[in-house]
Amino acid sequence: MKKRIGKSVTINTPGNTSEAARTGVREEGSTDGLPVAPELSLSLDAARMPLRSTLIDRRVLRIIGISLLLGVAAAVVAKVLMVLIGLITNLSFYGRWSTAFSSPADAVPHLGLWVILVPVVGGLIAGFMARWGSRAIRGHGIPEAMEQVLLNESRIPSRITFLKPVSSAIVIGTGGPFGAEGPIIATGGALGSLIGQLLKVTASERKVLLAAGAAAGMAAVFSAPISAVALAVELLLFELRARSLIPVALACVAATGVRYLLLGSTPVFLMSHLAAPGGEALIAYVLIGAIVGLISVGVTHIVYGIEDAFERLPVHWMWWPAIGAVVVGVIGYFAPLTLGVGYTNIDDILNGRLALGALGYLCVMKFISWSICLGSGTSGGTLAPLFTIGGALGAIMGILLANYLPSMGVDPRIAALVGMAAIFAGASRALITTVVFAFETTAQPAGLLPLLGACTAAYLVSAVFMRNTIMTEKIARRGVRVPSEYKADYLERVLVSDVCENDVVTLRADQTIGEVREWIAGGRPAGQHQGYPIVDQAGHVLGVLTRRTFFDPKWSPAATLGELIVRPPVVITMDHTLREAADHMVMENVGRLLVVDKSDTSRLLGMLTRGDLLSAHARRLKEGRRLRRQINLKTYRRMRARRRRQAQPSA
Repeated sequence: MKKRIGKSVTINTPGNTSEAARTGVREEGSTDGLPVAPELSLSLDAARMPLRSTLIDRRVLRIIGISLLLGVAAAVVAKVLMVLIGLITNLSFYGRWSTAFSSPADAVPHLGLWVILVPVVGGLIAGFMARWGSRAIRGHGIPEAMEQVLLNESRIPSRITFLKPVSSAIVIGTGGPFGAEGPIIATGGALGSLIGQLLKVTASERKVLLAAGAAAGMAAVFSAPISAVALAVELLLFELRARSLIPVALACVAATGVRYLLLGSTPVFLMSHLAAPGGEALIAYVLIGAIVGLISVGVTHIVYGIEDAFERLPVHWMWWPAIGAVVVGVIGYFAPLTLGVGYTNIDDILNGRLALGALGYLCVMKFISWSICLGSGTSGGTLAPLFTIGGALGAIMGILLANYLPSMGVDPRIAALVGMAAIFAGASRALITTVVFAFETTAQPAGLLPLLGACTAAYLVSAVFMRNTIMTEKIARRGVRVPSEYKADYLERVLVSDVCENDVVTLRADQTIGEVREWIAGGRPAGQHQGYPIVDQAGHVLGVLTRRTFFDPKWSPAATLGELIVRPPVVITMDHTLREAADHMVMENVGRLLVVDKSDTSRLLGMLTRGDLLSAHARRLKEGRRLRRQINLKTYRRMRARRRRQAQPSA
């Protein structure tokens, strides 16, 4: 007996013994059972069909609304943290009640050696807060946020929302050589996570809220909304989708808008006009970026080497920040500019206000102070210290080139700018973030091309010589695998119709278990599958049964296949993507899907198995690994010569 199912493909039932009709039948299959229809009279209206994915739905609109409010809140938190840093700085170094920004460097002359004790007090308080508050406040914040995203469904303990900014304000306010951006990013992320835990949201939505809060915090500090979005994509979201990008972007817009209201729209690092570089100067900037990128690799290794050294100390980790703070205080006594956030140092470096010797001294002393203090496990950021170190390195190389090779036309200010950006690009490998950030914070269009070339060179060098980054090394040591590359999902590009099997062996609902057992025992190729669609007399699909069910001893040989069907089938259509199919399999806990006609869901067209999903990747692997010359120049020349000969008139 023959039936025609799907695209007029002739298939076998047990009553058909034609070997020719059995050619092309698939041999492989899954042993997992499949949901099937509850009764013979049930149509596929009850079948489980995956919903087509949409870019935006109502839940996304809800997350967007929450993100806008979160952006405003993150901007307020950023402002409060900056005020708190100013207050603690004034109390610690000047003994006055004021929230105005003051540099600790100006207090060193009248404090003398007492300046060494100020950072130590801050380190002691930070150690106590970490010991009895939360150990998660240690570090610069971004790796900890990444770990929560990757391992804990973006759930950050609520107490971090308070402990992180307070501990960071104390450390920085007492002279810690850190910027405020890391703690603010961590605090904004903690705030977003807290809101995501209070509301009824999915883990993916909570991740978006965490990233929105973190990015909004960065945007509020530096007035850099675009680079803040890029930072969220490269270091927190690990994806680029409309449903995550839009909420994060609007949160950054809201946060930056609040900053404009409070502080104005002036760039954070205001520079005088820069002229567009020439060709030789551009080459020099790219080389500077490569050199600084190599230095960033060494910086990362040294920082974590110092952290390893602290791990070997025979004292409790609670005391480590105070030990590191002793170094900060001693260096601060001899190099006062190393104390505190150091944003004015970056401004001076970018505008060429520091001489060659001062640049070298600041670079070395800042690096020693920052790396030891960070390695001690205290609370603080990495962005501003790295910018100071990298900017000084770039400025030094720029001054040397301008003095000894003036014909190249190197501007030391642009060299400082590319050095500042390149060291962060190499250390973090957040390329787009770094390039856009350097532009947003300086508003110098002439620096864009040198920035792109230098940061890319630093990125290249870092990728060659360093496996993990300064952001990922800590959590990688704990066994966390951090995504480093983002590619479009290959399964989104392939339709079910491209890979599904159209020749499907079906069984009739009125056949008995005994008949099917006897047919399978006959050893025919068509009887070697693991699952079979069950159809009625009209050829309408009713469900799927597996070999496991056929040979279950609880079923009588006289029972019909229709009596065994207990659940609706799990189906999909030809124009669904393999990503939708794979997700549907996971959600329904099945190993294969029935492929039905979109206009007539009772009409079976084929079957899709997990093996089909894996085989679809064969083309992707082939494209990435097969070496092949598409155009052979020798063959091309021979073809042209032959055509010329053919075009010549015969004698």
